[in-house]
Amino acid sequence: MAAYAGSWCSYALLRFFYSLFFPGLIICGVLCVCLVIGLWIIRRHLQRKKKSVSASNGKDRMVVSFFHPYCNAGGGGERVLWCALRALQLKYPEAVYVVYTGDTDVSGQQILEGAFRRFNIKLVHPVQFVFLKKRYLVEDSRYPHFTLLGQSLGSILLGWEALTQLVPDVYIDSMGYAFTLPLFKYVGGCRVGTYVHYPTISTDMLSVVKNQNTGFNNAAFISRNALLSKAKLIYYYLFAFIYGLVGSCSDVVMVNSSWTLNHILSLWKIGHCTNIVYPPCDVQTFLDIPLHEKKGTSGHLLISIGQFRPEKNHALQIKAFAKLLNEKATESRPSLKLVLIGGCRNKDDEFRVNQLRRLSENLGVQEAVEFKINISFDELKNYLSEATIGLHTMWNEHFGIGVVECMAAGTIILAHNSGGPKLDIVIPHEGQITGFLAESEEGYAETMAHILSLSAEKRLQIRRNARASVSRFSDQEFEVAFLSSVEMLLT
Repeated sequence: MAAYAGSWCSYALLRFFYSLFFPGLIICGVLCVCLVIGLWIIRRHLQRKKKSVSASNGKDRMVVSFFHPYCNAGGGGERVLWCALRALQLKYPEAVYVVYTGDTDVSGQQILEGAFRRFNIKLVHPVQFVFLKKRYLVEDSRYPHFTLLGQSLGSILLGWEALTQLVPDVYIDSMGYAFTLPLFKYVGGCRVGTYVHYPTISTDMLSVVKNQNTGFNNAAFISRNALLSKAKLIYYYLFAFIYGLVGSCSDVVMVNSSWTLNHILSLWKIGHCTNIVYPPCDVQTFLDIPLHEKKGTSGHLLISIGQFRPEKNHALQIKAFAKLLNEKATESRPSLKLVLIGGCRNKDDEFRVNQLRRLSENLGVQEAVEFKINISFDELKNYLSEATIGLHTMWNEHFGIGVVECMAAGTIILAHNSGGPKLDIVIPHEGQITGFLAESEEGYAETMAHILSLSAEKRLQIRRNARASVSRFSDQEFEVAFLSSVEMLLT
């Protein structure tokens, strides 16, 4: 009797759900139709707004926009932005150029002056700035959990703020906010392109979680728990699928290295419109630095170039440097000094610098470690001219403009054995060594000691090889490749 009652209840429950199926299907269909109609109405409104602006100006000029919320940050990504704008202005001077930025604490003129001061880049025509007030929506500190999803959804809202202020003809995301691409393409009616410095998620990130390895994007409490690791892996796979969908909306995709290309091809699957465009490195400017053995009678200078972001792993540099000093304490040697040069985007970066200062104090090397924040281009060049070794410690760095700058300036590079430095930059030139790679704290310390132990003649030869190998990363090579890639967007 109980079995019969149970069967009857199951049958009744199935009938109930079945009775809801068709009404639910109809409701979903109606909602989808309403969504499509709503998006169509919004798009029509934005197009009318765009036409009215063009009519008021008296000229129907093409508007080319760049989405770069941190355009005043002073990193390698910002150098790509300014070089791209300069190249476009020279080839298409009749167009109007716009930068969407969240740097509301400075004026447009100050941003341009900062670009000239830091990168020695001056635009030939004016550029308009659209200042966004909701940049906080893409700050990683706002999302202590589900950071990738939070920042991506936040970028959609930030993109909406940008789109409602100005609707361009051509939209180029130059910071990696792929979730804005369908917004500008399907709602704004724009031709869209993107320059990918680093995929938001990569197969390497999936493998870190899958193998339960601890990293800056995989906390120890998650890596040590099998259940949490599986849950995060599912979240990552779902996010990677959605990331692939939004990325595939792009009409033109440019990536900065072989490493980035491999990941974007596997995720976005639009190889027909994806090209490698190496980022512009001011190689020519560094070539006038005399190529001779750096003065080492009084000591050796070691430098690091890179924004103070967590993935740059500046802590590894300080730990390896402290290990080098401790191991060499009993030896008779010139003094060593480490200078960390980089840009600070916000208070989080400033807090990170303070943590690094405390780390050097705890390791007892604070007297030999110095920080240089947001310095000028001339000051950067001066440090490069004096340094013996240039350090880079980011795992799977997408490219590494700072690595190229060190090599062009004649500074022996010691980079991480992964990503762009491994695949594209610190590779043999005509069969000759151009630099060194390492991974662990011990590896960095040992390699630094090895470089310092080399004869002056051997170090000089490595510098010559490195300098000869980096011409392919010049501003001129970037401009040719960039203009070739975006031509279909502007014609």
